[in-house]
Amino acid sequence: MSEAILSMARPITLVQPQRLEIGGGAIGRLGEWAGAYERIFVLAMVPTMGFVERIGLKGVVETFIDIPPEPDLPAVEAALAAARAFKPDLVIGLGGGSVMDVAKLVAALWDSDQSILDVVGVDKILGRRSALAQVPTTSGTGSEAGTRALVANPETLAKMAIESRHMLADIAVLDPELTYSVPAAVTAATGIDALAHCVEAFTNLKAHPLIDGYARMGIDLVGRYLARAVENGQDIEARTGMMLASYYGGICLGPVNTAGGHALAYPLGTRLKLPHGLANAIIFPHVLAFNAPVVPEKTRAICDFLQFRGSDADALRSESLAFCRRLGVETSLAAHGAPADELPIWASEAHAIRRLMDNNPRPMSVEDVLAIYRAAMA
Repeated sequence: MSEAILSMARPITLVQPQRLEIGGGAIGRLGEWAGAYERIFVLAMVPTMGFVERIGLKGVVETFIDIPPEPDLPAVEAALAAARAFKPDLVIGLGGGSVMDVAKLVAALWDSDQSILDVVGVDKILGRRSALAQVPTTSGTGSEAGTRALVANPETLAKMAIESRHMLADIAVLDPELTYSVPAAVTAATGIDALAHCVEAFTNLKAHPLIDGYARMGIDLVGRYLARAVENGQDIEARTGMMLASYYGGICLGPVNTAGGHALAYPLGTRLKLPHGLANAIIFPHVLAFNAPVVPEKTRAICDFLQFRGSDADALRSESLAFCRRLGVETSLAAHGAPADELPIWASEAHAIRRLMDNNPRPMSVEDVLAIYRAAMA
């Protein structure tokens, strides 16, 4: 029996937001939709709080902006405390993946006796406490599409994953105009993160033909539009294409999820405090090349979408590194301050993230992970 038939036979569940608005000015349609709600709690960050007025909200609005780039337990608890004092009937996440992840948790838990630690894992949230709207202002995480949130534990430096259908948005709004002001470097890194979501799901041991379709569309859009979005931040076609690529990547995360690439990227966030998109952009070329020998047909498809000519692993690594560098990404771990003597610790931490490592199409030993980190130091 062929691999394709086996994957087609595997049951999966795909959920998406009930309503999706996309296009220039789409944020105004959120204001119309939100008219039924009286108390609205908006989670944002300093760069995105100015977009709140564009929504045109008519209820009582409170905006909470104290959200770090990599949310940890204290940050989420602070947001929950503010929401409990306000008692919202609608929560809006207005920002990047970190903001939207916190918004999911706030919407589900602000009026609950469950703590964050109580709900780590899958389907442990008992119910939803308010409506949820998600408005991404970057094109990378695809968090608006999914049911998963990540929270760092400051004691262990590990990222805890929480997954629940109660964290699915009622409405997601993809307005490319909100990404016009995103700097070129952030556009590049978050765009490669969206690419990594699609590629890791596409080459995953849990890959499924339904999700392969979204992954292919996402990879194709990145190949068409990421360089244009980096070059001209107000290219609305390119910005829209990248928002859709990010959304498709978010869809891929639900039934399939990421794999070794994201496992290797996580210590770069917790240890070096690198933004999630940048961490994935640094790792992406190395894991793409590492996995290529065991998924040759899908790797060729990825190369076609991205216009790579490389065939063997070394050529593919070089070409994908050049792709990232042309976009302005600093791909050297050493340049970001990574201490060489700590790499073995990071390798052990990444290898222990089994929920992702077990999805990788080619088994990775601790030594394999360490070799990739050392190669990424150059």
